This record gives sequence, C-alpha cells and structure tokens, in this order.
Amino acid sequence: MTTTRSTPEVLSRARALSYPMLRRAVDRLSPELRPAVEYHLGWNDEHGNPVGGDGGKGVRPALALLSAESVAAPAELGVLGGVAVELVHNFSLIHDDVIDNDATRRHRPTVWALFGVGRAVIVGDALLALAQQIVLDPVGIADLAAPTLFDGAAAARCVADATAAMIAGQALDMAFEQVPSVDVAGCLAMEAGKTGALLGCAASIGAVLAGASAHTIAELERFGVELGLAFQAIDDLLGIWGDTGQTGKPAYSDIRQHKKTLPISAALASGAEPVEELAALLSRDDLDEADLAHAAALVESCGGRAVAAEEADRRLASALGALDAAELTESGRAELIEVANFVVEREF
Repeated sequence: MTTTRSTPEVLSRARALSYPMLRRAVDRLSPELRPAVEYHLGWNDEHGNPVGGDGGKGVRPALALLSAESVAAPAELGVLGGVAVELVHNFSLIHDDVIDNDATRRHRPTVWALFGVGRAVIVGDALLALAQQIVLDPVGIADLAAPTLFDGAAAARCVADATAAMIAGQALDMAFEQVPSVDVAGCLAMEAGKTGALLGCAASIGAVLAGASAHTIAELERFGVELGLAFQAIDDLLGIWGDTGQTGKPAYSDIRQHKKTLPISAALASGAEPVEELAALLSRDDLDEADLAHAAALVESCGGRAVAAEEADRRLASALGALDAAELTESGRAELIEVANFVVEREF
C-alpha cells in the first residue's frame, strides 16, 4: 500500500532538506554579497546577527522535490533544483522592490532601503548567476550519491527559460502601468510570465535533472504553469477582498496601488453598466476608504470577482489534468495534487 504524506509533512520535509543546501549555496558568494543575501532571506538582522529565519513555506522546493520523487529519482535531485528556483525567486523579489520603490518586505526594510540600490541590484544579479552555477556544479551543495547521474545542462536551460519568461512578464506589468486598462488575455499573459513560469520550472526541474521523458517533463511544467495561474487568480482576489489580518496587506490593496489584476481587467472589459463609473474611480489618486469600498463593489458587480474565481478553478483543473497525463509514481502524483490544492485554497 502506497503511503501519501500530508501537505504540511511535504512542506516541512522540503524545508528541512533545502535549507542547509541553500545555506551552502549562499556560502559560495563573495563576502561583500553574503550579508545582504542573509539579511534578505531572514537569516540575519541588519547587523549580521542570526535571527533564525528558515526561508518561508517552501512551496517551490516542495514542488521540485516531488517532481523528482514522482519519477522515482532521489529527493536530493529535486531539492537541488528547488534551491536554484528559490534563488531566482529571491533575485526577482530584490529587484522588484527596487522597481516598485518598496521600502519594506515582511515588516523589515528591503535590501535596497538598507544597503542601497546599487548593492541590491548586484545582490540580485549574484543570486541569478548562483542558480545556474549550482545545477551545473553541485559539488559541495547537494549530497548526491556517487553513481547518481543528473542533467545539469538541461536544468540550467529550464532555469534560464523560466527567468526569461518571468522578466518578460515583469516588463508587461510595467508597460501596463502606462495604459488605462488591460484586457483579460493581456493580464493572463503577464501573470503566466511573472508567476506561472517559475512554478512551471519548480514543478518540472526535479524530473529534468533526473533525465525523465520529454513528455513527462512537459506535463509537469504545464502543471506548474497552470497552478501558478490559479495561485495568481486567488492572489488577485485576496488583493481586493482579502482579510487584512491574514494577507498582511491593507484592505483593497490592489485598487489602492492601481494594479491591473484579473478581477479589475475583467470588470473593465465586461461592458456592464457601471464600467464608466469604475474606470473614473480607478483613474483617481485621491481615493478614500469609502471610495475604495465602492470601487471594490463595482468590480464585483461588473463580474470581475466571479471571473477570477472561475479562472482559479479552471486553471487548477487544468493543472491536475496535466498530472493525469504524465507518467508518475502513484504517491508522487497524489502528493502533487495535495500541494496544488493547498496552494489554491490558501487564505493568507
């Protein structure tokens, strides 16, 4: 009988395996770069004193670990890939904070706010380069058994392709700031790059390193991309209607920031009667709490909330369909399904 681990067990195991590997990877950086990275990752405070951070929930490393185990490969291969993906993810966070001029992240000053913009830029660059280095040369990073074969070049391509798609998505997001509205297709294309591409890499890189079949790798990547779009649709809902105590964001956060997320894009494209009033509200920079609440109500009445919820359901179903089409172990498929449901059903 196959034993399936719960999502908390999978996440806990992924964190336990990836944390020391991530530590060893960061140790490869020069002494001038390490302090800012260790601060950003939550390991140290601004003075370099340890604070006991463990790197977050570990969804990306968990997906990478399961993608290896689901093709009967060693967990360490998946964790190596997951650490590479985490490095790329954190590169993007550091640079995004510079682009968005965000001075705080997780209730602490951001890297650029504390160390300066120049340092933040090169620290992000270093993490991106390190992601490639560790899959090409994991000696001293991953404790792989001597006979283990791995396709580091293919994994490096996976990381590079996902990074390029993520950057293209970020460029689209920035371009959207200059236009009054974005259609749903444009919004989804942007989100597929910004969110879907890296989850697609996370969900397939373990299988890539293990040399799995092209079909299985493609289906695992499709699973991750679709899961990323489902995740983003939920995030877009929380960005307007989420509980502040759970999300850590102010009420109506995405409306405040004039973001062109899926609910807002769908509402503006709906042709419903209140669209003109909504568009006029969203063009203003002086919205008070009553205005924000009214704008959120208009987005809902124009169908934006329903479209985003339906998109989340549709993308999750598509992600699970990709798992059905892949050649995976029974336990690996079951645990990937559990993690997918956890990601989409989150309320934080």
